[in-house]
Formats: sequence, structure tokens, C-alpha cells
Amino acid sequence: MSRRQIVFALYPGVTHLDFTGPHQVLVRTPDADVVVASVGGMDIEAEGLVFTKLADLKLIERCDVLCIPGGFGTTEAMGDAVFMAQIRRLGVSATYLTSVCTGSLILGAAGFLAGKRATSHWAWRDQLVQFGAIVSDERVARDGNLFTGGGVTAGIDFALVLLAEMAGQDFAESIQLGLEYAPAPPFDSGRPELARPEVLASIKARMAAMADTRTAAVASAAERLPTP
Repeated sequence: MSRRQIVFALYPGVTHLDFTGPHQVLVRTPDADVVVASVGGMDIEAEGLVFTKLADLKLIERCDVLCIPGGFGTTEAMGDAVFMAQIRRLGVSATYLTSVCTGSLILGAAGFLAGKRATSHWAWRDQLVQFGAIVSDERVARDGNLFTGGGVTAGIDFALVLLAEMAGQDFAESIQLGLEYAPAPPFDSGRPELARPEVLASIKARMAAMADTRTAAVASAAERLPTP
């Protein structure tokens, strides 16, 4: 029996917790190899951390799981023809298509979300509509072989759900216990409907600076999709 191939596809401007969280879970998948890759195997800087000795996306023949993390660089990644070509190539034959946070926008730009239920970071998930997706506000949304996680920390939840699918719930629960994953946040402010109005307003103001650019990038990517 061949080993399962799990690939995390990185790009400049990725959010490191979007992939290091699920990587910490999925690297413990039985009979699986987890590969972190980028175009040309180039180093990726993620908010001050540099990830090096990465695999070259173009040299990966196939994968069973393709995971696309999100980040501020999502906007540019959707317009990177070389990167997107590799996502489409690997995604077509992947057993599971997955994402964390705004990585689902990249899956949408690759043409994988039409008619599918998917989620993303709360600030950007409505843009999934332009790719024909059915928008979900779930922390982890599954539609067939498509698994999408919400913003950043939801990547750990997503990975445990996927691990249960691949290795059984008992094993996934044992990994959760081993990682002592028992969230008890100090503030009840992790979703927009829970945050105090002034806190929500402040983060929306910070995100507004990139809103127009990202919205235009999504529209451009949607226009490039082939007509069904």
C-alpha cells in the first residue's frame, strides 16, 4: 500500500499559523508523508518567520491531500499564473481538496468551488460567491472531498476533522489529547458576533486598507475561470 501524500502549498505572504497549525496535526497521520512546497522551492517569509528547504511544487507528481493556507498574500497568489497552474494540476487528482482561512479563495480561483459549500475567514468569506461557492459560516465546512476551515486557528479544527476521516475518530481524538488541544480563550471575542462593537470596528478598519485590492483580485480571478 502506497503512503498517503499530503502537500501544503505556500506562497509569499502566507500566514504561518494557517499551515503550521494543521501541519502539527497532519504530520502524525499514519502511513503518510507531509510535504511543504512552494514554486521553485523558494524560501517563504511569513510574518518574520522564514521557511526554507521547501519542495518544488512543479516537481510533485501527485498528492492525496492538497492544503492551501491563507494570508495577506492570497491576493497576489490568485494572480500568480505559475502558482495557480500548479494548484490546478495537483488539485484535479487530489483525493481531498482543503484550505484554511483565505486559502479557499485560491481554491475558488483554481475553479474548485463551483456549487460547493465552503468557508473562509469571516471578513472575506462572502467573496466566495464570485467563484460559485455556497458560503458557509461554519468553522469547518465539508462538501464531498472539499474541506475548508475558517480563519487561522480554525486550521487545527479542520485538520482534526480531516484526520478523523483518514485515520478514524479514535486516532484523531488521541492526537487532540496529545496536543492538549482544549481551547479556553481569555476573551470571548473570536467571532464578529461575539466581539464588542468597538473591537469589531477597529479590526474592520484595519482590513479596509486591503479590501478594494482583494475584491478586485477576486473579481479578476473569477473572470478568468472557464465558462461551465
